[in-house]
Amino acid sequence: MSKPRLQTDKLAVFFQAFLKRPHQVGSIIPSSRFLEQRIVHLAGLDSAQVIVELGPGTGGTTRALLRAMRHNAKLLSIEINPGFVTVLREVRDSRLIVHEGDASEVAHAISRHRLRAPDVVISGIPFSTMARERGAEVLQSVFGALAPGGRFVAYQLRDRVETIGRAIFGPPQVEFEFRNIPPMRLYRWNKPAKVVEARSV
Repeated sequence: MSKPRLQTDKLAVFFQAFLKRPHQVGSIIPSSRFLEQRIVHLAGLDSAQVIVELGPGTGGTTRALLRAMRHNAKLLSIEINPGFVTVLREVRDSRLIVHEGDASEVAHAISRHRLRAPDVVISGIPFSTMARERGAEVLQSVFGALAPGGRFVAYQLRDRVETIGRAIFGPPQVEFEFRNIPPMRLYRWNKPAKVVEARSV
């Protein structure tokens, strides 16, 4: 009986956060399992030692990442909403590090938790509700933090992240997942193996 009640509590926390800060949450319900599976596939976690997740919410995608990760990998989940942070810290997995902070503080969070440059960064934060300058700040932070040859995956309702990301990462790989409410666009960028500075936008 306790497991269904816990799930209901997570949904309640998610819905309340959406009502309070819709520009931060971006969706009224968590991601579907189909979207989670597609994110995992695009991220290519087989060889990743360090993964960073931006905007994990109540942890549905976080759990999907943990199931797919190597046993010795680390997942740093960066979440700005204190209610979501509380839920995330209930996940019992030694590979998970929950950091309460802003998505633009990727380098700071990595340094604070003594992690190497991430092989993968995954983002669910809604770029469509941000000012362009703010979105560019987050993406430049991701580009700077990623290891050479690393991957950045963003799942979004709209295409704002693609517009901003092209100026920083170049053209992305684009996929769609219709088995989600609402349907989502997924973008994947690969950072060049030879490091170059991100272009300003």
